[in-house]
Amino acid sequence: MVSERGLQVLRAIVQDYVDTREPVGSKAIVERHAFGVSAATIRNDMALLEDEELIVAPHTSSGRVPTDKGYRVFVDHLAELRPLSGAQRSAITSFLDEAGDLDDLLARTVRALTQLTGQVAIVQYPSFARANLSHVELVALGGPRVLVILVTDTGRVSQRIALVPIEPTEADIVQLRARVGAVLVGRSVADCVQRVAATVAEGPRAGVSLDVVADAVLRVVGEELEEFRQDRLVMAGTATLAKRESDFRGSIYPLLEAIEEQVTLLRLMSEMVADEQGLSASIGRENEPFGLVEASVLASRYDGSAGGARVGLLGPTRMDYSSNLAAVRAVAHYLTRVLEDDDSAR
Repeated sequence: MVSERGLQVLRAIVQDYVDTREPVGSKAIVERHAFGVSAATIRNDMALLEDEELIVAPHTSSGRVPTDKGYRVFVDHLAELRPLSGAQRSAITSFLDEAGDLDDLLARTVRALTQLTGQVAIVQYPSFARANLSHVELVALGGPRVLVILVTDTGRVSQRIALVPIEPTEADIVQLRARVGAVLVGRSVADCVQRVAATVAEGPRAGVSLDVVADAVLRVVGEELEEFRQDRLVMAGTATLAKRESDFRGSIYPLLEAIEEQVTLLRLMSEMVADEQGLSASIGRENEPFGLVEASVLASRYDGSAGGARVGLLGPTRMDYSSNLAAVRAVAHYLTRVLEDDDSAR
């Protein structure tokens, strides 16, 4: 068990190490923090923390730095998060309020979060299990090309060009739009995927040119709807890892690989357990099953009509947990508010 003063000493070590990047000694703690006790007493407290494997000496006769376990205890005993400034809150609000569709909103979310924290920002797309296809638009682009636009009632918009066997006329486009819309609009994404698959499996009727065009268009629609159902991430700030490479004991390659492939981060974020504030943190060796022992991941849940998902940060274990958790929570709060406002406006 760690005493109350021991926790305060641990907090001081974490904060000073995050601020200075230097191992923290008892003399520095006495000088920087008002404990009202001698350096010898602080050294005794530090020895007890070291026995508990919460701090460690990186070099002989040096100060101490937090271990992954020390960071975990620090995070678990955070009395309060460092609040964002009024300017920071205003910046988040105005930046997210100016978003267009959902894709733009999530892209803005990660840009805002990485600017606030200097870490890699991550946001999951919300689950589209309950989303309905609200609109299908087809636009002839000339030649064998048709622009397919799909819109869900959760604000997701997809645009993709379908290559068709023959150039459709404007009259063909009107008929195709009505045909596809009658089959899909107003139905769930999952239902639409099944309907498209069944129609494509039947194949076009022999000798009916419009059916050949419709088959090509529906294949593209099916591919896009399948992507709607897939979990995916939006990220920003990957370049910050290179700037912070000295904060990692080993290579940053596993982090870059996880960012590129996304599957690892999706699994990790889905398994993180949130506290009563909806915040979660996975620190250092807690991420060993995912190959990310050099990193910490912080996350907070956000909600919208499409369901909930998480927004968070990826960075080195030596990070400002108080400020970063506050930023994640604030951005999740504003993201939820924007989505709820958008829902009520529809």
